[in-house]
Amino acid sequence: MADSDFPGWHGTTIIGVKKDGEVVVAGDGQVSLGQTVIKGSARKVRRLSPGGFEIVAGFAGSTADAFTLLERLEAKLEATPGQLARASVELAKDWRTDKYLQKLEAMLIVTDGADMFVITGAGDVLEPEHDVAAIGSGGNFALAAARAMMDGDKNAEQVARDAMAIAADICVYTNGNLTVERIAK
Repeated sequence: MADSDFPGWHGTTIIGVKKDGEVVVAGDGQVSLGQTVIKGSARKVRRLSPGGFEIVAGFAGSTADAFTLLERLEAKLEATPGQLARASVELAKDWRTDKYLQKLEAMLIVTDGADMFVITGAGDVLEPEHDVAAIGSGGNFALAAARAMMDGDKNAEQVARDAMAIAADICVYTNGNLTVERIAK
């Protein structure tokens, strides 16, 4: 099958919400091939503990590519314990300049409870405005919904869950089967 004939993988919406001293990363479980749902319960939010420091990471894109990036991030964090920003920048530099890593198709949201970053293959390490980040198929829907709720009384987890529910109602590549991880600093 030629690349132009491949229907393409779609799936996963990941959101990170930072509010009132805690950060929640939530992701749905849907993976689709073309118009077919292949799996509805994929787990694309993970808790990592490199060097004894807790990190929560969510990824959108190719699972194998994301695991490769998470392994590289863990190695960077073990070399610079507790320095998420530095490890993220080092990962982004490698991702941008290494010929093998350049081919990887994924995006990451990572947090240590104090900082939250979106890391892309374009060499970006973005600290989100308004304490909300979202990636993946329904990312823009979840981002808009969460930003609208940030000034209300809901905590970070409630905002993330409600935003993901809205994204799942709008985006055909997003479902309501959530994995939620919370971290506080």
